[in-house]
Amino acid sequence: MKSASLLRKVTLGAAGVALLLCASHAAHPKNLRKLALHDLDGGKARLSDYQGRIVVLNFWATWCGPCKEELPRLAEMSQRYTGQQVAFILASIDEQKKLPAVRDYVEQQRITLPVWVGASVDLLEQLSGTNIVPATLIIDQNGEIVRVVNGEAREQDVKEAVDWLLGQSKGPKPSGRVRRY
Repeated sequence: MKSASLLRKVTLGAAGVALLLCASHAAHPKNLRKLALHDLDGGKARLSDYQGRIVVLNFWATWCGPCKEELPRLAEMSQRYTGQQVAFILASIDEQKKLPAVRDYVEQQRITLPVWVGASVDLLEQLSGTNIVPATLIIDQNGEIVRVVNGEAREQDVKEAVDWLLGQSKGPKPSGRVRRY
């Protein structure tokens, strides 16, 4: 009886570890090269087009107050990395029927970063581990997620990971997740 109880505990423990590994894999997929959405003109927008560059991929929505605070900060940061093989991309999770609102917002705010549409809350949750916007993924030159920032990213959250990837910051790899909510 005792060994059956121990076997059950070991089995449940192994299942728990497997579940945790699967959950961490869902939050950090091995590679995002196949990620494809659409640009504001309806053309295919592929992460694979940015291979060899570091990508700061921000998920946002027109109805999200913290997103509106964060977008100008990301645009400013992108200017600091000009010529350094770093790309900043904004992926809207607004519903397809809200595409005119996304276009209007981008135009009104004079957003010059690439804006992708067609992302969803499900995709956001799959990639970032939560359905909270904004969320920012720092993706290395090979298409792998290095850092996930859940909530409004601070400049240091992005800079720390990007500078480390560029070799401008020594030391251990930055933490894989930052929560700002």
